[in-house]
Amino acid sequence: MPADVSAPPEVICSGLGKTFADGTEAVRDIDLRFSAGQTTALVGPSGCGKSTLLRMIAGLEAPNAGRIEIGGAPPRATLDRAGLAVAFQDPSLLPWRSVRGNIALALGLARRRADPAEIDRLISLVGLEGFGDTRPAALSGGMRQRAAMARALVTKPGLLLLDEPFGAVDELTRRQLAQDLPKLWEARGTTTILVTHSVSEAVMLSDRVVVLSPRPARIVEEIAIPLPRPRSEDVVRTAAGAGLVDRVFGALARGVAEGMRPVSDRPTEGQPR
Repeated sequence: MPADVSAPPEVICSGLGKTFADGTEAVRDIDLRFSAGQTTALVGPSGCGKSTLLRMIAGLEAPNAGRIEIGGAPPRATLDRAGLAVAFQDPSLLPWRSVRGNIALALGLARRRADPAEIDRLISLVGLEGFGDTRPAALSGGMRQRAAMARALVTKPGLLLLDEPFGAVDELTRRQLAQDLPKLWEARGTTTILVTHSVSEAVMLSDRVVVLSPRPARIVEEIAIPLPRPRSEDVVRTAAGAGLVDRVFGALARGVAEGMRPVSDRPTEGQPR
């Protein structure tokens, strides 16, 4: 199998639903299409089902209803051939391996040969030059997150799934990571799905924001982000950026309000909200 295994795929979720064994309904009737090469942010209240949706797309959770196709294949098949990669809020680096060793591990699991020069290039690109032989305990939180992102990107996945990847670091580091790391997946045109609690981060990083309701997650609104690239955090301070941030917040508030109404009073598909 060639090193650059995946062209960026389209992802299709049809009638997706998930109810856990304890009866908790996390996701209901999700119909979403993620265009190839597009970055989509999923936002919604805490506990609404964003991460469950992402884990189903990753093949780490099985839906109870509906189906998911990634480039025409089921998630598990895409995961097994290393066509997708996931980065979580917790970097989960192996403490006994160096930065270089943690990155190389992803290639080993994907049954691919590790190219030391390519690994060193990626270490440099994520801003960890000189730390390739350092173990995680000696790194700051932001540096560990950079290493985790390098590990996710080293297999050159066509689909990148990010669950609050900058959420475990301080605000200054978060801003820097959000500025630096997206350049790596944007340069390859990777299909990227990002779960975030930060509305400004969603607007800054994505081509589209999908606003979800309180649990069970349903789609409240899909908002295109037609801001020019490259972007910095200053984009949310422009009139256009601020307007989009306000629109996302408005959709979030509407979703919460609808979630508090009796089911019989909620608008159905095609009805005015």
